[in-house]
Amino acid sequence: MFCDILMPDGSPSFADPRYVLKRALARASDLGFTFYTHPEIEFFLLKDRPLDGSRPTPADNSGYFDHTPQNIGMDFRRQAITMLESMGISVEFSHHEGAPGQQEIDLRYADALSTADNIMTFRLVMKQVALEQGVQATFMPKPFSEHPGSGMHTHLSLFEGDRNAFYESGSEYQLSKVGRSFIAGLLKHAAEISAVTNQWVNSYKRIWGGSERTAGAGGEAPSYICWGHNNRSALVRVPMYKPGKTGSARIEVRSLDSGANPYLAYAMLLAAGLKGVEEGYELPPGAEDDVWALSDAERRAMGIEPLPQNLGEALTLMERSDLVAETLGEHVFDFFLRNKKSEWEEYRSEVTAFELRKNLPVL
Repeated sequence: MFCDILMPDGSPSFADPRYVLKRALARASDLGFTFYTHPEIEFFLLKDRPLDGSRPTPADNSGYFDHTPQNIGMDFRRQAITMLESMGISVEFSHHEGAPGQQEIDLRYADALSTADNIMTFRLVMKQVALEQGVQATFMPKPFSEHPGSGMHTHLSLFEGDRNAFYESGSEYQLSKVGRSFIAGLLKHAAEISAVTNQWVNSYKRIWGGSERTAGAGGEAPSYICWGHNNRSALVRVPMYKPGKTGSARIEVRSLDSGANPYLAYAMLLAAGLKGVEEGYELPPGAEDDVWALSDAERRAMGIEPLPQNLGEALTLMERSDLVAETLGEHVFDFFLRNKKSEWEEYRSEVTAFELRKNLPVL
């Protein structure tokens, strides 16, 4: 069980990410809403985890939904899920993902604070079970250039008491005005919150890495800011409504990666969506086509902007954002920026294997 970090006088620490989410949830509660989340967590099992920067080796060569008996992921997922369930963390689905060694385990819908706590426990459990089975688990967003990265697609909904605030009978896609404005808020503020939802240098290799475009199942990382009905190339997807299941009306945010801080990421998604609701943002037209297949000119004509292309660009946008500063609070905002700017500067000054391989022989 997770607890808040307290100051000596017993007051909450403003530097505690969990308290950041609790403040955001309190803001939603003041507006009459409860925030629920359901994450689909992808990660890799590796035979090794080299410390010298050399390429790791996937623990298997299986593919999407592979259930062959020799697949190490089957035994791993069975043991991991048993441990999670014994700790009171409910699992909805699990399967092998699209890349060699890649797994997905989906946690059951819960309030956002419980979900964030469960994600933190989940990561520790996955690493422990992996060690017991002689492999390594990693939540690095994209450890392999040629394979899809690991996302944490998260389904979101707001409830007013027992009523799903995203559902409205007879509206397009059965999506209410609250739901539409919430999506509009996510889209309008997507770029400035990207440093929080995708907080690592490596996160942008997943978003802009290329192999996501052709990987098929499990390989869809959004690069552009748009929404669509059941469109897996969009940043925000509105899943198909199931008749009679009004409580399941929801939206899916596909930008998060599995290395994100869940407290800060969920706080920012909630703040951005609520901003749209409070200010009555209008939802732009949805993208029905494969957004990756469109030309730059076609995307511009549709008003579709790109996400930041690297951590440095994302930090610049975050630093200018009143929404991020207000949501994170002064302490977390300042520390996060300093910490991530240091990471970006260190990465930017590094001479990479790519440069040595391409440039050294010819220059």
